[in-house]
Amino acid sequence: MIAESESDTNLTDRRAAWQARSLDAATRTLLARDSAAFLHQSVSTPCLNAIARAEGIWIEDVAGRRFMDFHGNNVHHIGYGHPRLKRAIAEQMDALPFAPRRYACAPAVRLAETLGAISPGNLGKVLFTTGGSDAIEVAVKIARAATGRHKTLSFWDSFHGAGTGAAAMSGEMLFRSGPAGPMVAGALQVAPFGGYRCPYGTDSADASGRACARMIDYVLARDTDVAALIAEPTRAVPYIPPPGFWAEVRAICDRHGVLLIFDEIPTGLGKTGKMFSCEHDGVAPDILVLGKGLGGGILPIAAVIADRRLDVGGDWAFGHYTHEKNPVTARAALETIAIIEEEGLVENAARVGRLALERLEAMKHRLPAIGDVRGRGCLIGIELVRDRDSRAPDGALAEAVLYRALDTGLSFKTTMGNVLTLTPPLIVSEAQMLDALAIIERAIAAGRP
Repeated sequence: MIAESESDTNLTDRRAAWQARSLDAATRTLLARDSAAFLHQSVSTPCLNAIARAEGIWIEDVAGRRFMDFHGNNVHHIGYGHPRLKRAIAEQMDALPFAPRRYACAPAVRLAETLGAISPGNLGKVLFTTGGSDAIEVAVKIARAATGRHKTLSFWDSFHGAGTGAAAMSGEMLFRSGPAGPMVAGALQVAPFGGYRCPYGTDSADASGRACARMIDYVLARDTDVAALIAEPTRAVPYIPPPGFWAEVRAICDRHGVLLIFDEIPTGLGKTGKMFSCEHDGVAPDILVLGKGLGGGILPIAAVIADRRLDVGGDWAFGHYTHEKNPVTARAALETIAIIEEEGLVENAARVGRLALERLEAMKHRLPAIGDVRGRGCLIGIELVRDRDSRAPDGALAEAVLYRALDTGLSFKTTMGNVLTLTPPLIVSEAQMLDALAIIERAIAAGRP
């Protein structure tokens, strides 16, 4: 999202200036064709650049320039084009390329069993969809069926998908405003926990967590129609929950008969240095949703993993997707999980993430423009400010840093307008992380445009 002080026109002008300076004529021609062929939407079309190859942590544009991809839409946990994954997909295409949803197939069954085995708590009943937005809506349908209630509670500044229902549960105005409205009835929001920027006006992460939990309790005590609280256990902005926050919220939900749904679409499967982000807090949800990296950065697949006691929908069709039990996407997900486990990628993410935060704390002392650093594993945020005392966001510097980094071989995204958000694949090495942070340090030190 863009900062409130930034306009779409300013950002478009900066993108156009970078493209004119950095892209060759052939690339600009392809981007023009892309712009003409696709419906335009924010942060998607028109595009920034054109890609020709993707391998490991690297993407390569059509002019042959390589970039470390520390964005990847959080799908490239195992790196792009993992040879083992490509072989598994090819084998499955030869063996069984498709299965109608009313027929069982071994890859889909094995994947459901595997997800139940690795998930926390009593999670073990599964449905598959082709995308995370659909999976979120399936999870809500299950919660409604189980509780007999229809409303949801979620956080402002969250993102749970682009579908009509999922967008209503999201708290990013980019997906809720304009033609997206009016939203689905019954989707309630509260301010999230923060820390550096606490919407409740507190001065610490712990105090922010307590204030947020009190507000959740307040809302649920007064509205008895809420079926589920839907939240990212580690906010992808990113913000890290204070210790004990989710345990308290878990108890609040239980007290009010509300189910807890964790959206682990960007953070699950090792991104934060645990297989599931909620494991940092020792709290299991009633329903967990996965997507993005589950398909290994090649195929789209998402999953809803529910507590076994929530198998209550035999008389309804929650998903009923054509590719619900697709053997090829299921095989891709199975192989992805096996690669993550056998190559020790969760542990690598934790180790490299600790190193990154240590380096960033040192950078913060050298660079007054860094107001805050935060993260877990391969989910890292660097918040840029005009002034540390006022904490005024510096969206212009964030945009300048993004383009300077691209010019020197690093791709990432900004969130909330002024937060450099790094989400490298779990295969990233310590040396590669340090190289990326050195690029960012030089780009920040160059100052505002």
